[in-house]
Amino acid sequence: MLSLSIGPFALSLSHLLLLASLGLATLVGWLTARRWQAANPEATLLHLLLLGLIVARAAFVVRYWTQYRDDLWQIPDIRDGGFLFWPGLIAVVLAAAVQAWRRPAGRRPLMAGLTSGLLLWGLGSLANQLHTQQGQLPEVALSDAAGETVSLRRFAGQPLVVNLWATWCPPCRREMPVLVQAQERYPQVRFLFVNQGETPQTVAGFAGASGLDLTQVLFDAQGALGRSIGSVALPTTLFYSAEGRLVGHHLGELSSASLDHALEVFRQP
Repeated sequence: MLSLSIGPFALSLSHLLLLASLGLATLVGWLTARRWQAANPEATLLHLLLLGLIVARAAFVVRYWTQYRDDLWQIPDIRDGGFLFWPGLIAVVLAAAVQAWRRPAGRRPLMAGLTSGLLLWGLGSLANQLHTQQGQLPEVALSDAAGETVSLRRFAGQPLVVNLWATWCPPCRREMPVLVQAQERYPQVRFLFVNQGETPQTVAGFAGASGLDLTQVLFDAQGALGRSIGSVALPTTLFYSAEGRLVGHHLGELSSASLDHALEVFRQP
């Protein structure tokens, strides 16, 4: 499972893990403060999380500045998931150390809460990564614009990006030019746009109105691919190695920077 849908909302496992880690850190910090009659570190832990996210976002923007410099409004738009977590983690640890040094009375609950939260986040992230790497290109039968059945497995043999989308989905429409442009920049990678539940006529009308060259479109009338990978939220983008192994995934809208970051896995030896 790659995401969890709660009514109209969808959260990726990484989002859920971050929330769970904050919850555990807050609980452990509160219990420790109660045990030692110290100040509750709840507010400090929340501030540390916000600091870490801001630093992680800033580091990502600096690394991919060429994609952001022409449109600065993209910088605060964190829906693209563009974060570099190691700089954020270092900032959290350093800020926590300063806080513990300045307020010795609250050191024990703060360190207990922070350690438990980071431990859950680290182990959960490792488990999620190992689980993702076990995913294989699913045996799902799709169809092309002519109605002919196409097996997804036939596209194994080169790096593959599979985008689940629909014309009624605003984030899907916004990210489509980014994906189409990436097709031209990464000729060694195949891009497949798997439409969810719509007709070829609807997609052709959208492509004509938007001026996009959608030549690699397949159709999934019943949403079988989304169910097989454990994500029915749109858009969802999957990254498969040439051997058909799932090496990455992204829930939500991609920016040019976040897509380039995800495609780095194909440039690694």
